[in-house]
Amino acid sequence: MEDGPTVPVKDGFSWGRFFMIIGIIVLLAAGAVVMTWATGFNLGLRATMVGLAAAILPVPLLVACFLWLGRYNPKPAWYLVFCFAWGALVATSVALGVNGLGMKLYSLVDWPWPEPEMQSWAEIFTATTVAPVIEEFMKALGPLLIFWFRRRHFTGLVDALVYCGLSAVGFAMVENILYLGRGYAEGSSGDLGAAGGALVATMTFIMRIFFSGFAHPLFTSMTAIGLGLSRRRARNGFTRWLLPVGMILVAMLLHGLWNLMASLGPNVLLSGYLSVMMPIFFSAVGGALWVRAAEARLAVRELADYVDAGWISPPEIAALATYRRRAAARRWARRVAGDTGGKAMRDYQHLATQLALLRDSMRRGVANPDDQQREYALLRSLVACRELFAGADRTMPHAKWDGRYYQIEFPDRSVRQVNPPPQPVMPIPMVVRAPVNPGWPRPRY
Repeated sequence: MEDGPTVPVKDGFSWGRFFMIIGIIVLLAAGAVVMTWATGFNLGLRATMVGLAAAILPVPLLVACFLWLGRYNPKPAWYLVFCFAWGALVATSVALGVNGLGMKLYSLVDWPWPEPEMQSWAEIFTATTVAPVIEEFMKALGPLLIFWFRRRHFTGLVDALVYCGLSAVGFAMVENILYLGRGYAEGSSGDLGAAGGALVATMTFIMRIFFSGFAHPLFTSMTAIGLGLSRRRARNGFTRWLLPVGMILVAMLLHGLWNLMASLGPNVLLSGYLSVMMPIFFSAVGGALWVRAAEARLAVRELADYVDAGWISPPEIAALATYRRRAAARRWARRVAGDTGGKAMRDYQHLATQLALLRDSMRRGVANPDDQQREYALLRSLVACRELFAGADRTMPHAKWDGRYYQIEFPDRSVRQVNPPPQPVMPIPMVVRAPVNPGWPRPRY
């Protein structure tokens, strides 16, 4: 897990921020205590260990998928850890309490059916109405804190998918510990003993993790879509709030539908799984991959103006177009300038992506008041990174890009002005074009 490059924009000390951090730490600690009690006290040590060992198996793969999704513009590790811990500790603790309260409230009503049936209906009622609402709200609340208070680290749809996805993975892991541990404990109480517990835990693992391990991230990705679109597209307060609220309701409805299908029996669950959930899942995966590729295309499009201003050369933009090219650029920088050059190139690419996202937000009219200052800071950091690898390749002639021409030093030490080709030489040609929005001025520094 790698941190993004540091941009020198000072925030200053804030008592509000200080108390918010203390409050988050207290919430996480309280959630850890509650979940430790819920697993260790209710299930026992052996059942808890079995549930933990099984539930943690898919977590590295899922976390790696979300980190891979956001590797064009990686976020500080603390924000990623916070989202995962929020889902695993705070969201599960609150959801556990509210779901238990929903069961008790349902049992207080004088229903006309016998006790066993009432217990079954209470579970269905909680699973389809209470659980989806509280679980989706709590999973989204952690990323929402970043959305509200650290908008600089919440730049668009990809960031929203990463933050919400990690929160959902943390939630699913702890929930699976409870289900798997409970299954082992109940199975062990029968005639088969530990073998029966292992059998029940294995069946639970197959159903909850192997077949439906994507469920919680899929539900919460609906909320991520609302937050990401709000951050990049909404230009007024009403739309900025309507998008997240509307999509979190979609997440709740989708979650409730899944729980309802599971409550109606295996035939209904299998039919719904194949006809409803799998198409939605593959559509969400395809959309996430498309958005990830669009982030690279955005860098190519939005940074074109800086070519004319002399900050970036056309080949540098070409090297940002795909992750394969970015990896090749990092290998080149490491070869010609050592590990320092490789790290500088990595930071350069991250800064360029942030600059493209920032400029796109400014052009759309959804920027923050301090974004002009942040643009200057990003450009200064960009130049500082380039100085660590530019000109380090001894096999290439010295050259500079002045915004209009290449100034190339030839073997006779003469410097000649060379016009750039209409389409810079690269595997996929790119025509440097004017800004999309004429109302947004061309950068002049």
